[in-house]
Amino acid sequence: MPVCLITQPIHPVGAERLRAAGIEVRHGTATNAAEQIAEVRDVDAVIVREGLSAAAIDAAPHLAVISNHGTGTDKIAVAHAHACGIPVVSTPGANVRAVAEHTMMLMLAVARGVVLADAATRRSDWQHRYTVPMHSLSDKTLGIIGFGRTGQIVAQMARAGFGMHVVVWSPRVAEQDVAALGCQRVETLQALLQMSDVVSLHRPLRPDTRHTIDAAALAVMKPGAILVNTSRGGLIDEPALVDALRAGKLFGAGLDVFEREPLPVASPLATLPNVVLSPHQAGSTQEALADTASQCAAQIIDALAGRQPENMLDPSVWQRRRHSGSTQNVMEVQV
Repeated sequence: MPVCLITQPIHPVGAERLRAAGIEVRHGTATNAAEQIAEVRDVDAVIVREGLSAAAIDAAPHLAVISNHGTGTDKIAVAHAHACGIPVVSTPGANVRAVAEHTMMLMLAVARGVVLADAATRRSDWQHRYTVPMHSLSDKTLGIIGFGRTGQIVAQMARAGFGMHVVVWSPRVAEQDVAALGCQRVETLQALLQMSDVVSLHRPLRPDTRHTIDAAALAVMKPGAILVNTSRGGLIDEPALVDALRAGKLFGAGLDVFEREPLPVASPLATLPNVVLSPHQAGSTQEALADTASQCAAQIIDALAGRQPENMLDPSVWQRRRHSGSTQNVMEVQV
């Protein structure tokens, strides 16, 4: 019987779907790299939420497919897996609407000072509403950096729900595709930053995108602007952001992702009153978790049954793929 290791908790529907296909499911308990290596030694497939190292991949001679719970794969040794003939699959689209909703929530939470207002209400401080400034999103300009699926949904929500003007900087997206959604494409990051009241990040993390928002970028943002990141923590130079927030350059920031996760307790970001934080949970509504887990399982079933999964990071790996160590065929399972 083929074995699939689920390294971190996922929605139960994923495990149920795997078992229905005749695949043994194991739930990981590893808390460090050595324990993870021990857990993957005899598995045929793995579902990961927090990445998989090259050392873990090398320790699993029967590993035939890696399924990433989500879109971002920067924590997986993807190049090494592909070099070993192991397909890596992801779940694009499963949680994009949930992430977009969370993005809008962070915009509102920062603009309206929700965290501070909640604390004031709990201590019966009704003077709070006279002393702490708030802002509306209506008629403001939203700058979206990266116009993939999530960025596009955020643009639609912002325009239709809040009457925001949307400008986009996304070098790989054509102007007509931006215009089709009623948005304006700008040629440079600097232009977007100079005209935006709210800036929202939706880029993947790559060497060329790391610290898209650095000290120089923060310096050209509009005074009193809001910065939101639900994509990848490495897109922002966090010390530079802390300096800008402390100096009052920005009105505030809403962050769901960080350069180091979990966010250290001593992080300066955790001490700032004009920052709203969440623990990388933008895509974790129950509905999105169920869809993501189901897609992870479906692609593992396909791979182990000899069918090419739908969302391979590099489809060319399929022709030179490593085969599972299990002798059981799951070909008859329909997904």
